[in-house]
Amino acid sequence: MSKEKIKKPFYKKWWVWVLAIIIIGSIATSGEEEPNETSSKDKSTKEITETQPEETSSEEQTNEVSKEVSKEEDNVPGEYKSALKKAETYAKTINMSKNAIFEQLTSEYGEKFSAESAKYAMDNLEFDWKANALKKAETYSKTMQMSKQGIYEQLISESGEKFTADEAQYAIDNLKGDFKENALAKAKTYQETMSMSPEAIRDQLTSEHGEKFTQQEADYAIEQLNK
Repeated sequence: MSKEKIKKPFYKKWWVWVLAIIIIGSIATSGEEEPNETSSKDKSTKEITETQPEETSSEEQTNEVSKEVSKEEDNVPGEYKSALKKAETYAKTINMSKNAIFEQLTSEYGEKFSAESAKYAMDNLEFDWKANALKKAETYSKTMQMSKQGIYEQLISESGEKFTADEAQYAIDNLKGDFKENALAKAKTYQETMSMSPEAIRDQLTSEHGEKFTQQEADYAIEQLNK
């Protein structure tokens, strides 16, 4: 009678230990990956935290600049501030030139500000002086029926508007007006109020000491005047 083969317990079999080693190795690997993810998150959080002081620093710098500007404004004398407000009013509501405003601010018959306060006002007044010259030119054309040359000379005159030649030329170049009709309106005024002859009116319209219309504009006015 042959002996029965005795079976080994399953935990003593070689494949059981191989499987156990594989499982333990997998668990160990998983345990090592998790701290890396946590470390990456910690690093990102640290980077964000480190950038925040820079933003705060930028805000602080802006506030400091604002405070410095406020301090500078506080140090400006009241007379200077008043002169600047007056200058802004003349520029916006009456369309005056820079030179004319300065003279009005310092004039004994005007605002009587000191030269220093008037200079401060003009240095700190930001304005489109060419636009003012154009508005003045339009007023002279529409309300006084002046010629283009007559308007230009009035704009630059020291006894007139005191605009610069560049500002006045800009105004003339951009002025839209019917100067033939202006010449006709002037001709009618001379005829009705001064009883002048057509030829005398023509001369007055084209004269360098008169209205300064072109010959073509004056001829149109006389032709229409006789109709």
